Amino acid sequence: MSAYEPVLLRRLGKKECQSIAGYRADGGYKTLERVLREMTPDQVTTQVKDSGLRGRGGAGFPTGLKWTFLPKGHPGPVYLCVNCDESEPCTFNNRVLIENDPHQVIEGIILASYAIRAKTAYFYVRYEYGFGTRQIQKAIDEAYEAGILGNKILGTDYSLDIFVHRGAAAYICGEETGLIESLEGKRAWPRIKPPFPAIEGAFRKPTIVNNPETLANVVHIMDRGIEWFKSLGVPPDPKNPRDAGSYGPKLYCVSGHVNKPGIVELPMGVTLRELVDKHGGGVWKGRKAKGAIPGGNSMGVIPESEFDIPLDFNGPGTVKALGLGTAAVTVFDEETSIVDVLYNLCRFFAHESCGQCTPCREGTGWMLKIVERIRNGQGRREDLDILEEVADRIGIMPGTTICGLADGAGWPVKTAIRKFRPEFESYLKEGTRGGVRLKMAGAH
Repeated sequence: MSAYEPVLLRRLGKKECQSIAGYRADGGYKTLERVLREMTPDQVTTQVKDSGLRGRGGAGFPTGLKWTFLPKGHPGPVYLCVNCDESEPCTFNNRVLIENDPHQVIEGIILASYAIRAKTAYFYVRYEYGFGTRQIQKAIDEAYEAGILGNKILGTDYSLDIFVHRGAAAYICGEETGLIESLEGKRAWPRIKPPFPAIEGAFRKPTIVNNPETLANVVHIMDRGIEWFKSLGVPPDPKNPRDAGSYGPKLYCVSGHVNKPGIVELPMGVTLRELVDKHGGGVWKGRKAKGAIPGGNSMGVIPESEFDIPLDFNGPGTVKALGLGTAAVTVFDEETSIVDVLYNLCRFFAHESCGQCTPCREGTGWMLKIVERIRNGQGRREDLDILEEVADRIGIMPGTTICGLADGAGWPVKTAIRKFRPEFESYLKEGTRGGVRLKMAGAH
């Protein structure tokens, strides 16, 4: 890939990158002022829709299309909810934005709110993001003082208030209806859909939910235009009628067994191998990679032989992963036991299931108990088939749960077993972990 100049992260490390003075000195809020004075809300929506921007929060739904789902002529109020819960393990792209360039996100919030005719936006932040919460609140306060928030923004007829709301420290709060329930002061149980939030969301009013990275992209689409945005990334696959393309820049998180863990901004479509070898500095300690989680725990597990896939919205699916997800890549090396990897994944999802849906509540617990038994040297060969069956039968896609947490819990189980089955069978037969014979059952 040729050299790429960052857009979303271009201000990181600059002096006063967090302040409104620094942001405006770099041209910040000029796009907002031009849009508010020269464009209608419908024109903004159309430009975002035509750009092909897809949500960066995990599902990859077309952003502008989502905005059009709002009821026409609704008397209001209409709300924007900013989903900065970001509880997917090893995901930190939104945290980097709100901690280091909060005004870029705020400008995106105002543009999106204007497009959907919202007068109130709720900024929902993961509870653990204490510093990020303080940074975004400070930036909001600066924006109010500068007349960029509140009544008659920048002397126009548009007004907007933003309220920061700290999350409930639970993974399920990242699901948009779970987030809305939490915002309303209730237990974060996802709602049955339909109605979708665009019809009946926060406080039973039409609501759009987008994450900070998505909204930051809106700023640059409105500034640089559709052609620029579509010049980056990957066009739709003509062989896949369901592929809407993967346009624009993306923030990729790299962690696990690499020499340079961190975040990198690249056009959509970089291969997993390039991300690991070039931007992640390769696998640590001179070892080789055994596999990776390509986009957050819920996307599944793939072996090193599949590292040449493009990390766009279509690529991971070609190797039976669930999707791109949050683009949080976690690498594990050749000395890591796939049994240990799967145990940690199952433990996470069993802990984070909200318990509302029986298949998820019971299924995640069953999978954890079975994997724990295998890990302790008490597994049976038929356990692998049982795990695959449970993983296949829970989730939205088979139609058994309200939200996608169960799908996210099942995907790493079935991909790990199907792609690393010989290692699981060896473990069951020989009592080995990562190629090293255990001294005793359950040894670490």
